[in-house]
Amino acid sequence: MTNKAISIFNQLRPLSVVYDDVFDHFESMFNHQYDSISQPNYPPYNIVKTGKYNYDIQVALAGYGKKDVDVSFENSVLTIKSVKDEAEKEVEDNDGVLHKGIAKRMFSKSFTIAEDVEIKGAELKDGLLVVSMERIIPDHKKARTITIK
Repeated sequence: MTNKAISIFNQLRPLSVVYDDVFDHFESMFNHQYDSISQPNYPPYNIVKTGKYNYDIQVALAGYGKKDVDVSFENSVLTIKSVKDEAEKEVEDNDGVLHKGIAKRMFSKSFTIAEDVEIKGAELKDGLLVVSMERIIPDHKKARTITIK
């Protein structure tokens, strides 16, 4: 929950009725965008429209395996973050590397997802994590022709 006492959206709240959840949603988006200020552009990503109602978030994760990445979805926020296994860290520290120019950075990237979007799945292949989504439009909101009587 956001702290409405210091919200940047406070000036808009009195001008609306029944839209508190919209401002809470914007506040959440704003807060998640600045969670990782030290590396805001890492890892690089694309958002691609793959069909009329389908979207993919593509995240470049070269060198990361499935066990190195956690994808979660809670309260309309999709979070992709790196995880580090302590046993793997010990092996890395003693693996005989004389120069380590390629390192796995710790990261956390969050995306605010609309309520009518369903996460279909995630796949990590060839260094690219693809999270597939579909916008679900209820029948009563779909375009239709009205028969004139």
